[in-house]
Amino acid sequence: MNKNVLYIGIAVIAGLLAGYLIFGGSTRTSNTNTEDSNISDDHDHTGESLVQMWTCSMHPQIMQPEPGDCPICGMDLIPAESSADGLTANEIKMTKNAMALANVQTLKVGKTTSDSENTISLSGKIKLNEEVNAVQASYFDGRIERLNIDYVGQEVKKGQLLATIYAPNLVAAQQELITAASLKDTQLELYNAVRNKLQLWKLTERQINSIEDTGKVVENFPIYATVSGTVSEKLASEGDYVKQGQPILKVSNLNSVWAEFDVYENQIAQFKEGQNIKITSNAYPNKVFNANVSFIDPVLNTVTRTVAVRAVLQNSERLFKPGMFVSGKIDSSMASPLGQLSIPATAVMWTGERSLVYIKTNPNEPVFEMREITLGNRNGDDFTVVSGLKNGDEIVTNGTFTVDAAAQLQGKKSMMNRDKGSTESETPVMKMTLPQSFQQSFKTSLEHYINLKDAFVEGNSKQVSTLAKSTSQKLKLITQDGLGNMEKAHLAKSIEMLDAIGANTDLENQRSHFVILNENFVPLVKNTEGLSETLYIQKCPMADNNKGAFWLSNLKEIRNPYYGEQMMNCGSIIDSVQ
Repeated sequence: MNKNVLYIGIAVIAGLLAGYLIFGGSTRTSNTNTEDSNISDDHDHTGESLVQMWTCSMHPQIMQPEPGDCPICGMDLIPAESSADGLTANEIKMTKNAMALANVQTLKVGKTTSDSENTISLSGKIKLNEEVNAVQASYFDGRIERLNIDYVGQEVKKGQLLATIYAPNLVAAQQELITAASLKDTQLELYNAVRNKLQLWKLTERQINSIEDTGKVVENFPIYATVSGTVSEKLASEGDYVKQGQPILKVSNLNSVWAEFDVYENQIAQFKEGQNIKITSNAYPNKVFNANVSFIDPVLNTVTRTVAVRAVLQNSERLFKPGMFVSGKIDSSMASPLGQLSIPATAVMWTGERSLVYIKTNPNEPVFEMREITLGNRNGDDFTVVSGLKNGDEIVTNGTFTVDAAAQLQGKKSMMNRDKGSTESETPVMKMTLPQSFQQSFKTSLEHYINLKDAFVEGNSKQVSTLAKSTSQKLKLITQDGLGNMEKAHLAKSIEMLDAIGANTDLENQRSHFVILNENFVPLVKNTEGLSETLYIQKCPMADNNKGAFWLSNLKEIRNPYYGEQMMNCGSIIDSVQ
């Protein structure tokens, strides 16, 4: 029994101890947390929290400091994501690890301090000098019995035997010569005519005399090289039948070659024939070759927006091979003004139409935003900047395309999605020629169209169907005399869509046809003169599955026919017709 009392006592003491540790410790912890919380609350957090921004779920380019309606579609604004770290719509933030992996480097934009560096760097290739190229052709129809040239790159000398050809016509001409030679005392003119024909086929006097003296017909005739050089192309093989004048070989003289460079459109004015150009190549990095500009292409390449600038290089030692990459430096004829902004060429992304850079918008964080700039001259490895940047701006000079790729993945404004954030786009309308008689008749359909648009706004599918039929009837009454094929196609497609809308009472299906109707009807309106009132071309970027669609309205107020009451004010005016 004493043992039981002892056990009970030990159990009670253990329970009390456990209760103290659990509840007492928790209370203490709670008190500690409360105290910490109170201490924390005593701190002044003024200015530490970011200002809450509000955006539109359908138009993320909209950023406002307070709630309200989207100015584009009228939808309620929602709080911008807290994970945005206070970024604007087109800013992108990269991690330090990503920055290190991509080797992203930045540099503050500065002004030029001297005009000592005043050269233009060019990239180009070595090409064959076409001025000294020659084509070895067959002078008569025949079959190549033997071709003495085995491979491209083989050296040939002037007078060297290139090929042997069997020519039936030449065989017949030799028979004529033998016959005419026996009659030359009485028919001298015939004799001379036959000899002249053989001479035109490039037979030598010695060959012709040999045929005449021996009285034997030669079946296979040789073709000799007329120039010395290197075979750059084989255009025929043994056994081939060739026509008179058909090329057999192309022979190039590599004692001189062309160094051809691409010059951007904004640099053309700095070049002229005769300018000295210093040329280097990867094959001979320690050698500099001097040449002069011998040709500037008068035609601009509309794809690359460049012109070809050419220099002739002496190549007696065969150092330059056609296809070899070379670099050139040429003194610029335009000095960079002192104090003009200058940036490294590696910072610029060029799309063919625009010059883009990424600027660092936060000096303490890796936050970047794309900016379009206007470039001036290129001097060495730098561009001068005409507009878009200011002194002290920090730009990405290395890893620019990595930053752009990150912007694309995050749906931000980038080189490939230029229109991100744009609320307008130009109307895709082409120039049409509409006879006055057509225009007068066409104007009578506009009132019906406006009523049709209003019915779409109200969402009245039956009224839409009725008005589509009346509008179609108006268009069908118009004479098409004097209309071109393009104009007729737009009119026919408009009537087809109106008939489809009139035959349907499903509002969504009608609106789908209304998209195509406007793509054909609006261009006709754009080319019609003397309207009784101004019509506004309006566009909703969300219509047609976010592809965007437009319509005509006689009111400036946006009343969306594609969504009606759902998003009545979604859209903007992009053009007008008067």
